[in-house]
Amino acid sequence: MKVRIGFGFGVRTKLNDSGFAEVVDALEALRFDSLWLSERIGGDAPDPLVAMSFAAGRTQRLKFGMSVMVLPGRNPIVLAKELATLDRLSNGRLLPAFGLGVADPHEQQAFGVERGARAKMFDEALAVLRGCWSAEPLTHHGEHFHYDNLQVRPKPLQHHVDVWLGGIAPSELRRVGRLADGWLPSFVTPDDAARGREIIEATCALHHRTIEDDHYGVLVPYANGPVPDAVLAGLAARRPDLADPSVLIPTGWDALLDTIDRFVAVGTTKFVILPIVEPASPAAWVQHLEEAAPIVSARQT
Repeated sequence: MKVRIGFGFGVRTKLNDSGFAEVVDALEALRFDSLWLSERIGGDAPDPLVAMSFAAGRTQRLKFGMSVMVLPGRNPIVLAKELATLDRLSNGRLLPAFGLGVADPHEQQAFGVERGARAKMFDEALAVLRGCWSAEPLTHHGEHFHYDNLQVRPKPLQHHVDVWLGGIAPSELRRVGRLADGWLPSFVTPDDAARGREIIEATCALHHRTIEDDHYGVLVPYANGPVPDAVLAGLAARRPDLADPSVLIPTGWDALLDTIDRFVAVGTTKFVILPIVEPASPAAWVQHLEEAAPIVSARQT
């Protein structure tokens, strides 16, 4: 199985102006596998769809995905056409990943979907997306969406667009098993990944489907210095089950490589690494990527 490592910018990134292009160019030149954009309406991170389109126009090889894009609250028909167009214009380099959205009243207000309604809307919207990308016209009548003989073109260049989902809660893992082509959780340990995969594969078996062995990934935040207290506090709130949440953030390149090796040992082969403290400028980003490139390439197979 191929181990592949891409970079994520995260929801706190400030790369939303001309500096974004400089860093994208470096990712391409240094031959990183992929770029992943996160979504936060109330944050400075650029819109994932726009940023991916911009990156696609500047590159020939770099793949790009969302970590993750919120699906409930979007028009799935319009989104299906947008993503299919992007997949075609980029020669099939799109890696779509979707989620329900962060449990934050501000973000939920922005998308206009109540927290309790998100899961059912997500499942139905994903079915609509897939229906739009199939060869036949779409007829769908559900709780939220109704279409008769609707044709959405163009179709994606990829014969089958692999859709990745995240999450580690039992309901999220079962959703991956029922609906996803790949799993991309964040802020997890290798033990979490192993246990999560067991639940996913058991759910797949119940629904007579499979996920390919090389479609298990993870987003790994890392640090090259002290981890800010605010970050540790946020991790403690997010993972109260861990006695020491700092184990989720390897510090230093050696620790990052060791963490990647431990994930590989439990069957994880696709990685999005994300510096928990963002380099201070585009030039600093480029320098950071130049330092990371030979280290990362040593783990890619």
